[in-house]
Amino acid sequence: MRRRLLLSTLAVAIVAILLLGIPLAYASNKLIYEEARQSLEREASSIVGGVGFSLESGQPITRDKIAQEYPGRYIVITLPDNRTVTAGTAPRRPGDQLTATATVSGVHVQVAQPAQQVRDEALRQMLLISSLAALGVAVTVGLAMFQARKLTLPLIDLAETADRLGTGNARPRRRRYGIPEVDRVAEVLDSSAVRIADLLAASREFASDASHQLRTPLTALTMRLEEMIEAADYPDVVREEGVAAIAQTERLVAVVEQLLARARHDRTGAAVAAPIDQIIAQQVEEWRPIFRRDGRDIRIIGEQGLVGMTSPEGLSQIVATLLDNSLVHGAGVVTINTKQGASSVVVEIGDQGRGIPPELEHRIFERSVSGGHGTGLGLYLARSLAAVDGGRLELIQPRPATFGIFLREASQARLAEERVVIGPV
Repeated sequence: MRRRLLLSTLAVAIVAILLLGIPLAYASNKLIYEEARQSLEREASSIVGGVGFSLESGQPITRDKIAQEYPGRYIVITLPDNRTVTAGTAPRRPGDQLTATATVSGVHVQVAQPAQQVRDEALRQMLLISSLAALGVAVTVGLAMFQARKLTLPLIDLAETADRLGTGNARPRRRRYGIPEVDRVAEVLDSSAVRIADLLAASREFASDASHQLRTPLTALTMRLEEMIEAADYPDVVREEGVAAIAQTERLVAVVEQLLARARHDRTGAAVAAPIDQIIAQQVEEWRPIFRRDGRDIRIIGEQGLVGMTSPEGLSQIVATLLDNSLVHGAGVVTINTKQGASSVVVEIGDQGRGIPPELEHRIFERSVSGGHGTGLGLYLARSLAAVDGGRLELIQPRPATFGIFLREASQARLAEERVVIGPV
């Protein structure tokens, strides 16, 4: 597409330059020759007037003076008594010249100029026009390349976004390109990403609930089989059948455990075992100068060297969203606390501001809900980003506001990748 845009723009520019340049070159060439003829006619009239005045006043006619006054010309003066006075250098090729004549009171004057001088002037004008045309083509090519790049790069980016959505990586990018039509497509893709992320989160929650509900009765069934084996009057047969039933039940419990792990692990996402410290340090380095301009600072505390299952880009966007919210709505020092939870890696981000109003406390993650003049999409999208990678974004404390990012441990992802074993013992 970029090549077609470049070629079409270049073709239009060349046609326009040719339509303008060819008539301009023709008119300029004709004008130069016409000006040369008019100049010779004026010189001939001036010379014949001067010669007539000299004859009337009895002054001599000197060729040197005439040649000095009209350099580069060959002048032939025929007096009334048929005497001839010449001035200037005679042309080598008499036919290759421009001439003009004037006759007054028996005085005839012929002024000649080499045609090569006029051709040289016309050639210089043609070169100037050609240079301007070439410059116009070069500027057009540059503008065409810039415009083609401006139009095609957003389309390539949108194609990559659509491809990511096709693979199930539902992470909104929130990029805009300054082109209304392309920005509209980007908004639609971001909305689709949010809806897909919500569907994936709902699917994982359903699988988690189902797995949890299955695990409880299976445990009870196992306990009852164990009691049956212990209390049987004929333990030989009952014990044999009970042991087989227990084995099958335990195998089913293992299957449920793996299904639960798979429900928490999004295979379509881009979550990897990522060092949390590096991602947070990069965001702090980016945001700290902005906070310091407002007289605030960012502090990092907690455990170091933690590794969680997340997409580095996604976690960076979540942390950036929380820092931006704190910059706009919070106050004081922002504290980022990393710690190991019971079954997850936790990143807590809080400040010393007034916190979240009570009426927004339970709706803070809803779409279009904002405590100021924002769009209300920041926390909504951040929570969707966390859900895409199998994590959670929660409000831990409303006043002062403290948010928690809960990331899966790497061991959970390894369990989810194991093959689910089913079938008889």
